[in-house]
Amino acid sequence: MKNQNFFDNYKLVIIDLIKKINTKDLKQAFIEINLTSKRKGKVIVFGNGANTSTSSHFATDMTKNGKIRTISLNDPNLITCFSNDYGFERWIEKAIEYYADKNDLVILLSASGNSKNLVNAAKYCRRNNIKTLSITGFNKKNKLQKLTNKKIFIDSKGYNLIEIIQNIILLSLVDKKIGKTIYSSNL
Repeated sequence: MKNQNFFDNYKLVIIDLIKKINTKDLKQAFIEINLTSKRKGKVIVFGNGANTSTSSHFATDMTKNGKIRTISLNDPNLITCFSNDYGFERWIEKAIEYYADKNDLVILLSASGNSKNLVNAAKYCRRNNIKTLSITGFNKKNKLQKLTNKKIFIDSKGYNLIEIIQNIILLSLVDKKIGKTIYSSNL
């Protein structure tokens, strides 16, 4: 990409990635979130790095505006406590063990789909019959795609591009729940 066309090309790449997302997978994710709410469960969202912010943003909007109990367990005290006691690769698994209930849905965000802590979390959920949704990129045959009940794949190897699309996907689920894209902040 030439510097003068960088942003025009970047927008085109994002549009292309969005077009490649399987709409059926988005609908299935939405159905699973609604079923979780109907079962009186909650949605718990996890990610590493920037995806902790994405998790928090989605959890706040889905709770407040979508009226579905959604949490992101990314408190530094919890992460460092569980990482210290159980290892970083198991902190999410332990958080799920302590906080998830049978009727919950766990959403796992990963660019590669191979982050050890998220993979261990997915394995724990599978062993304990907790529903899961992964939103990943890089390779469609990544570990999370294989382990989770529902999955959405972003056909990119670019970290920022994947994280942008993950945010778009999650916030589109909130807007779908609300039933419109333009609304007051005090629903």
